Amino acid sequence: MNGNKPAKSTSILILGLGGVGYYLAKRLVHEGYAITVIEQDNGLIRHADGDIDARLIQGNAMSIECWREAGAEKMDYLISVTNNDAVNMMSCLIGDRFGIPLKIARVRSREFGNENSILNARDLKIDLIIHPEELVAQEIFRLIKLRAGNDIIAVAKGQIQAMATRIHEKSPLANKKLKDISQEYNKFAFRVVAIARGITTLIPSGEDKLLPQDQAFFMAGHENLSGLMSLTGVEQQKRHRVMIIGGGLVGRRLAELLGKTVKVRLIEKDEPLAKELSFELKNAEVLHGDGSDSDVLISAGLLEMDTFITATGENETNIMSCVLAKHLMTSQSTHKRSKQSKCIALVNKEDYVVLATTMGSDLALNKKILAGNKILKFIRRGELLSVAHLHGFDAEMVEIVAAPNSPITRKPLSKLDSYYNGKIMIGGIHRDNVWQIAVGDTHIQSNDRVIVVCMSQHLKDVQKLFLA
Repeated sequence: MNGNKPAKSTSILILGLGGVGYYLAKRLVHEGYAITVIEQDNGLIRHADGDIDARLIQGNAMSIECWREAGAEKMDYLISVTNNDAVNMMSCLIGDRFGIPLKIARVRSREFGNENSILNARDLKIDLIIHPEELVAQEIFRLIKLRAGNDIIAVAKGQIQAMATRIHEKSPLANKKLKDISQEYNKFAFRVVAIARGITTLIPSGEDKLLPQDQAFFMAGHENLSGLMSLTGVEQQKRHRVMIIGGGLVGRRLAELLGKTVKVRLIEKDEPLAKELSFELKNAEVLHGDGSDSDVLISAGLLEMDTFITATGENETNIMSCVLAKHLMTSQSTHKRSKQSKCIALVNKEDYVVLATTMGSDLALNKKILAGNKILKFIRRGELLSVAHLHGFDAEMVEIVAAPNSPITRKPLSKLDSYYNGKIMIGGIHRDNVWQIAVGDTHIQSNDRVIVVCMSQHLKDVQKLFLA
């Protein structure tokens, strides 16, 4: 895996232009893949036609004639992400008959695809099964088990840690330039690699300031994570009390996962569903009520909660309920409790993810982005060593190898124009069998393994920078 395989040599057939399909088509086209899409809805075709430079075919995903028109026999990948599980699974069997080597399907039901299912992935000729709701539930579960609901990503086999946290008014880092922060706090190496501000994501330079209410992503060596958490005011205690708003697929599954280890209280607006969940969820307390009503939240014990999660199917409800909960926790709780309590929002519209994190959510997750990035990681596995999306940021963290004579190897980082163009930042480098945080005078050599943070739409620029 040396990152030298050209993306444009790969042809991909996508079935379905809904949320995940549209997100993937746009990302993959931008990175140079040859994309063909089959979609039945004429409105979705028209919307995509002016926005995505892909071959768009209006037709039924189960029409063999459409497959032939698409040139299915020449495809390297099939990605079936229609809204119908049966169509997605059947399409992989059809794709196998056309000789498509690798097939990916979105399947909402957890009854299919695993080893214990009556039909497993091998039976269905599927190389990767995506369960979007399960991905979101598992990711939130991971974050809550971690620390304080802040996003912490381990990369480089755990030797480098990336942590997201909000910058508060009284933070010692607030209103300071990054270059001044690095000079003042120099006991160990760390970098601010991304900032979410308003509705935008910044890949900062040393001249940029950290402002109150910014959501900032820090990177440090594993051995310095505790020091970084102390510096930024992040608490390290485990979560014990969780409130979930919404008992849909994500909320229900999350309550199942969490209920065995923490105290879970779930609020569901629909009375019949709340009653059903009260019998189904043995390890969670289920209440009927409106999670966007402050009186309901207070009476349900919001002020005693450590983590508040909104998982309804409505963007506005999830975002505004987090804003409301954060306000109530801050204004009515004790100082210590309000500082420790965290809010996590499920946001179904990707344009709202950064907005949600800056309005009040400590973390915003999008199931389309999670599903899309799992698929992207699978496709890129021969081009990049790893790719991780930074939740709440329009940014990626990539592990890649510097090819001999590639542009990144020609000068120290501080002298590379592309390094400070607001698109790309080098976070870490593997040298002498040790991972270390990169600084301005670091000079990347041929075959060095490097961790890069970049704006999502500029992943192809990272590849150009690291290829000969």
